[in-house]
Amino acid sequence: MSAVTTLAGLGTEMGADLGHRAVLAADPLLRGDLDLGVVGIVVLKVVVAFALLLVSVMLMIWFERKLVADMHNRIGPAVAGPFGILQTLADGIKLFFKEDLIPDRSDRAVFKLAPYLSLVPAFLVFAIVPIGGDFSSGDGTVTWFGERTYLQVADPPVGVLFFLALSSIAVYGVMLAGWSSGSKYPLLGSVRASAQMISYEAALGLAIATVFLASGSLSTHDIVATQVSGNWNVLATGVVPFLVFLVAGTAELNRPPFDLVEAEQELVGGFHTEYSSLRFALFFLAEFMNVITMSAIAVTLFLGGPSGPILTDTLGWAWPILWFSVKVFAFLFGFVWLRATLPRFRYDQLMDLGWKVLIPVSLGWFLLIAAMRVADDEGWSVAGVVVIGLAGMAGGAALLSGAIAKARAQRLEAIEAGEGVDV
Repeated sequence: MSAVTTLAGLGTEMGADLGHRAVLAADPLLRGDLDLGVVGIVVLKVVVAFALLLVSVMLMIWFERKLVADMHNRIGPAVAGPFGILQTLADGIKLFFKEDLIPDRSDRAVFKLAPYLSLVPAFLVFAIVPIGGDFSSGDGTVTWFGERTYLQVADPPVGVLFFLALSSIAVYGVMLAGWSSGSKYPLLGSVRASAQMISYEAALGLAIATVFLASGSLSTHDIVATQVSGNWNVLATGVVPFLVFLVAGTAELNRPPFDLVEAEQELVGGFHTEYSSLRFALFFLAEFMNVITMSAIAVTLFLGGPSGPILTDTLGWAWPILWFSVKVFAFLFGFVWLRATLPRFRYDQLMDLGWKVLIPVSLGWFLLIAAMRVADDEGWSVAGVVVIGLAGMAGGAALLSGAIAKARAQRLEAIEAGEGVDV
């Protein structure tokens, strides 16, 4: 009996060990024995990813300042380096040597920690993004030092859930920065950040959920692998989730026209008003790092990631990286274009767009895609399901619009009656 118990215990331990290895073994590099060579490759991937992200941030800041200046008929950065390309580096060095001021009424520990809580999630999200690999004719692996691996730091089976979790955690840095400053303007900015995140996180998650239905996996590598031969999820999901993701992602990043967290005309500078020196620079580093990371996630989920045609056999391994870079650059250009052209929303417009438009649209479209998948599996008429689904969505939109119009009319009547109700 004791022998049976011992064997059962060993089986349980082996099963648990296999379960842990299964989580770590999505990357073929981690499926064998862990030795110094494998550890060295993992460390190399981390260093390369971090360096690539830092250089991309530096170039992104320069690109945004230069492009906005061109759109405003200004010169922009033009002194440090050729075409002012080293201006970001010069600004970073200047901020590094500035005096680090901490307000007397602040919570010193939280005040110092907040910038890092914003920076770390941005890098961790980038770790799950595949930036290269031949997906069209292979399994997306490359060979480094005799070992097959993915061109991403990690590929957890729940990679997209990992992204959603970290995008929710990132707002803690902004929220704690405003709260710990001991000033009313940063506090208002942090309250806006938390409300904005709650309002748009649901729409963002529902838009991503349609990708789960189309790809059948939560792994970023598998999602890219299902989009080969131009079968991108932006078309497979019907474009609407992609548009919702763009709008909600822009709001999550606190980018114009959703930058009410740091509205200079109202809040001086927002949540980072009391910050200076290196910690002030870390917030800007985190902001632009999040922009690049969100663009990379959008490319991974909807536009096929690094997949694309290989036009020549010369440097064939570089083509996926090139296609990935071109797609990400297109998103970055779009973010800068929005900043240069659109005015900032009012706060009530921000809330209305999230709760009254994006969440109902994303929820309705998710249910429609799910119904289409069920109809396809059961052999029902997909066209009939689409017609019924669109009719239901139109009816729901009409009911929602009528309820909003009736509520607005009641508020106006109350104001005219002198009851002092705000619109």
